[in-house]
Amino acid sequence: MPRIARIQRKTKETQIELELNLDGGAYVNKTGVGFFDHMLDHVARHGRLGLTVTSTGDLHIDDHHTVEDVGIVLGQALDKALGDKKGIERYGFASVPMDEALARVSVDLSGRSALVFAAPLDKGEKIGTFDVQLVREFLTAFSQAGKFNCHVEVPTGINLHHVSEAIFKGLGRALRQAVAITGTEVPSTKGTL
Repeated sequence: MPRIARIQRKTKETQIELELNLDGGAYVNKTGVGFFDHMLDHVARHGRLGLTVTSTGDLHIDDHHTVEDVGIVLGQALDKALGDKKGIERYGFASVPMDEALARVSVDLSGRSALVFAAPLDKGEKIGTFDVQLVREFLTAFSQAGKFNCHVEVPTGINLHHVSEAIFKGLGRALRQAVAITGTEVPSTKGTL
């Protein structure tokens, strides 16, 4: 059975169409936020996920609503595509170097949301026009709507582009591991996630 979800979300701030295929496919991300598209491409590529995102929004204000709302919709799609979660690995982790930066990302597709974020991206700095604080905003929205635990720690890193890229690549690799079908039962002693 294909593990695909299609979600549309329309608010006064953004209009988003998203398709997620947990078992692979092409990726085309057009949010209007170039750096963010680049990061979504890394999640798809390194997660071996099919991901198509089309978004329009109030970018004349800033990128915040678009990035946050894409996180919400991607989380909803992940939750929907996982279905009853029978047979998934559930846990995934990755340690990804990007030049001087190192990001460690761990996920648990537990049905419960938590984000622990220890990365040097909270000081209001920018990568081009992209506010680095939006990395945390995206991950918060994604993990809440996707109902999963996400731990991100960056023990080393100076270049904020490298730090961000390592995080998003690590997220993709951790998700690839966690969504993999490796069994036949729900991976929980409770019998449900």
